[in-house]
Amino acid sequence: MFDGPEPLYVQIAAHVRDLVLAGDLAEEEQVMSTTQFATTYRINPATAAKAFAGLVEEGVLYKRRGLGMFVAPGARERLLGSGREAYFAEVLDPALDQAERLGISTDEVHDYIAGRAALPAGRRENS
Repeated sequence: MFDGPEPLYVQIAAHVRDLVLAGDLAEEEQVMSTTQFATTYRINPATAAKAFAGLVEEGVLYKRRGLGMFVAPGARERLLGSGREAYFAEVLDPALDQAERLGISTDEVHDYIAGRAALPAGRRENS
């Protein structure tokens, strides 16, 4: 499951963020302990603990003394907000800069996006 090029703790944190964004982990829902996580995915508990500590620092998870880790209130909304900001800065801005260099007008970009959005979800990948 965690076989990407990034450090393992980064991949684990991304996985937990994805679960929160997808709604698979709801606010105030308890997450696996670092020991359970390490056992389930056969990783070092210190690696899972490092990932979880980062998520606590980000405000995605919080600790309840003696009970474990839980999804923080508002975590999904914060992740959506930061993800949207990153999308515009890291994906859309460079794409629009490239479109400008290629002489693609704003109207052409808009028409392409509108046409693609009108396609059924299954056909978008092949357009």
